Amino acid sequence: MSLHFSVLASGSTGNAIYVETEGQSFLVDAGLSGKQMEALFKQIGRDMKDLSGILVTHEHSDHIKGIGIVARKYKLPIYANEKTWKAMDGLIGEVPLDQKFSFDMETVKSFGGLDIESFGVSHDAAEPMFYVFHKEGKKLVLITDTGYVSDRMKGIIRNADAYVFESNHDVQMLRMGRYPWSVKRRILSDYGHVCNEDAAVAMSEVAGDHTKRIYLAHLSKDNNMKDLARMSVAQTLEGKGIIVGEQFDLIDTDPKTPTPLTAI
Repeated sequence: MSLHFSVLASGSTGNAIYVETEGQSFLVDAGLSGKQMEALFKQIGRDMKDLSGILVTHEHSDHIKGIGIVARKYKLPIYANEKTWKAMDGLIGEVPLDQKFSFDMETVKSFGGLDIESFGVSHDAAEPMFYVFHKEGKKLVLITDTGYVSDRMKGIIRNADAYVFESNHDVQMLRMGRYPWSVKRRILSDYGHVCNEDAAVAMSEVAGDHTKRIYLAHLSKDNNMKDLARMSVAQTLEGKGIIVGEQFDLIDTDPKTPTPLTAI
């Protein structure tokens, strides 16, 4: 069985991604309520009781809101690095010790034939990290919540079959919007979020012969729109000599509706 995945929810209001292969299935973050998470699983024809575990990227509420509830109800192991565990303390409620596991940054954990690689990103959290899933030569990359994509990150994520890639905001919408300047400065900083054009430049540098799908993720509710993100990314890629629809497809994600469970 190859890798299958669904972006269950993505955006400012909550984030969760489901990844499965034969004998293993993981939830990456649970930034919505327990009831919302269960409803999302029903939409893709899966049951949370069958999960192997939950992987945490960082402690911001739009990524951990439902983690404690879900883990306790279904007795699921939670994997996070030590600094993230400390930052989550008091935010997700009591979690039994036998459900708490360490997953250090820049390491690989193997679960059956599935290898999961963690890598650090640049975001204003304790020790934020995202994941690459490896299965029989197939590669799925999850990368959001980063102010920029460094050369180190590019080396780790290069030539994946599919990406869930941050395309958070349109710079002009953000600058002209209602946010206070302190928030705008944070989002635009190296510890904030990647804008549409910068995301596209990074995509052009990491996409390879294997790359078939890039999901535009973590769009800001106030400072971006699906059509705008897709158009901006496609135009920037075209300027780099990449025609969307020929080498790979760009795919929308949504805060409330999962993407279809897809194989790579």
